[in-house]
Amino acid sequence: MKGLEAHLRMRRGSFDADAAFTVPPGEVLALVGPNGAGKSSLLRALAGLTPLEEGRVVLGGTVLEDTAAGIRTPTPQRDLTMVFQDPLLFPHLSVRDNVAFGLRHHRAQARRPRQARAQADDLLARTGLADLAGRKAGRLSGGQRQRVAIVRALACDPALLLLDEPTSALDVSVTTEARAFLRQHIRTFGGVTVLVSHDPLDAFVLAERVAVVEHGRITQTGTPEEISRRPRTEYVAHLMGRNLLRDGDTYRTFSPTAVTLFREEPITSARNLWQLRIASLVPHGDAVRVHLRGAVSLVADVTREAVAALDLHEGLAVWASVKETEVTTFTD
Repeated sequence: MKGLEAHLRMRRGSFDADAAFTVPPGEVLALVGPNGAGKSSLLRALAGLTPLEEGRVVLGGTVLEDTAAGIRTPTPQRDLTMVFQDPLLFPHLSVRDNVAFGLRHHRAQARRPRQARAQADDLLARTGLADLAGRKAGRLSGGQRQRVAIVRALACDPALLLLDEPTSALDVSVTTEARAFLRQHIRTFGGVTVLVSHDPLDAFVLAERVAVVEHGRITQTGTPEEISRRPRTEYVAHLMGRNLLRDGDTYRTFSPTAVTLFREEPITSARNLWQLRIASLVPHGDAVRVHLRGAVSLVADVTREAVAALDLHEGLAVWASVKETEVTTFTD
């Protein structure tokens, strides 16, 4: 079974997206990026909900869309399922009938009503949701609705599963549980999964590979560990809680905890020393995150005791140093 090959080019007003990626069967690719970066637009293009200006989508060796050849397969004829932020269950139907609906109407594997309901019961039992089978979907909690939507999407065994911010609409109290449920079931799914999220936890927990989308372009790809250790843009560095300095093709990254602040210029052997101005101080767990601006932009995590002892405040000029042993350097 072949995977997904996509080159997606779209223009909507002033927004322009151009991204290409491949995903083998069984792999989960996470598209992460800030709001408005174009992540959901790319997902909708894969589903056929948004037409391409230019590009090509090939799934399992079948060309779904090719602008040069004039090919465009309508969404209902594509072997895929999609889970949105809102699970979009039928509130008047039972959980069993919601899952059976997908089985009855999926393009590639449509079932008869009785067969679909029996298979839905089996799937709900195997995923630990048997006690919800007879309950109306409109009476479910947010976390229950999302889990049912995931089961409904996977029930059809599609070639492509698309997940659009699957945990963003959930209360914090149930997000971890829903994420664990999703991880358990998509990791055994044999098709291609493309996940969109602005939450790096989704990418780290659910995906084998991450593509960072900024302004409609993929700016970095790699495993979650590679993205974390070697951020290549300010957005990725901020996402991973790292500082990033770039000089041409050379990148230098270090933790905010590696930054030491002084009121007076220190006598130090540290190669990395800057006089900067404090832009803001924000509580950050047990520490205080200090945002610094000047010749470079840095973030420092210091103790509350240090803030008081140094009398740190917005607008204050301070010296910041980082030991070279705390810096990771890499090149393109």
